Amino acid sequence: MKNRTVSTLLYAQVVSMGTIPVRQPFPTQRVQQLDPFLLLHHHKLDAGEDAHWEGVGAHPHRGFSPVTFIFEGALRHRDSRGHNSVVEAGGIQWMNAGMGIIHSERPEDPNKSIELIQLWINSPAKHKMDQPLYFPVTREEAPSYLSDDKLAAARIFSGEVWGIKGKIDPLSPITAVTIEFKKGAKLTIPIPAEHTAFLYLLDGKVSVGGFGLVEGHHTAVFNRDGEGITIEALEDTRTLLMTGQPLDEPVVSYGPFVMTTQTQIMEAMRDYQMGKMGVLIED
Repeated sequence: MKNRTVSTLLYAQVVSMGTIPVRQPFPTQRVQQLDPFLLLHHHKLDAGEDAHWEGVGAHPHRGFSPVTFIFEGALRHRDSRGHNSVVEAGGIQWMNAGMGIIHSERPEDPNKSIELIQLWINSPAKHKMDQPLYFPVTREEAPSYLSDDKLAAARIFSGEVWGIKGKIDPLSPITAVTIEFKKGAKLTIPIPAEHTAFLYLLDGKVSVGGFGLVEGHHTAVFNRDGEGITIEALEDTRTLLMTGQPLDEPVVSYGPFVMTTQTQIMEAMRDYQMGKMGVLIED
């Protein structure tokens, strides 16, 4: 198997999403999107005197899938389609916003540590006006993989890796895997040759085969020039690996709406204001 080369490293600068500090490796002025991946936010709040986060209140989405990976703490999802569930560390909340949905995401205990990644995945144009769908997957429900040396543990949420298939069936071919490396672990990960692929490090340090050092809070973006990647952990490291079939479609976005034309954005704003995306009244 030929290893892919690294095309670029993106550092996750701290930005403000409203009053919430998040790390954002993309989009940036350098890289607008990694088709079909639109945005990545990494939020971490440690327990202590200053730890208090109320989460994100009711807000709309249309035209893409906001996916939240929970690494620490517990997050409650509510939406205008009647879903109300809590997913704890090790699980994810995957939502296809489709034609429009209003949701909120709040920690079960705003005074406890929480860490999460939210990733926006573009929906194919033909699915942007589908009925919204919500899929929670707990840590226990996610199929897992343990490396031969027992030093790397992965959870597969969508797609298929090492012959293991995730529970989520995305709107386009997407592989979503979280991997925890112990120092000294070495792991080869197959990737479909036609997929966009990136590896985000929440912390730690790894060596990427054929490239070298990648440190925490960086995203390694891979060229489409091989069938896999090889990772060696230089420290205990937590990572998110995403691969996806590029859509090669126009992207027009405004706030929480991602469509293919400006007219569709105007229609989304109108539909939200008219209440066509439903109503969410939190307890």
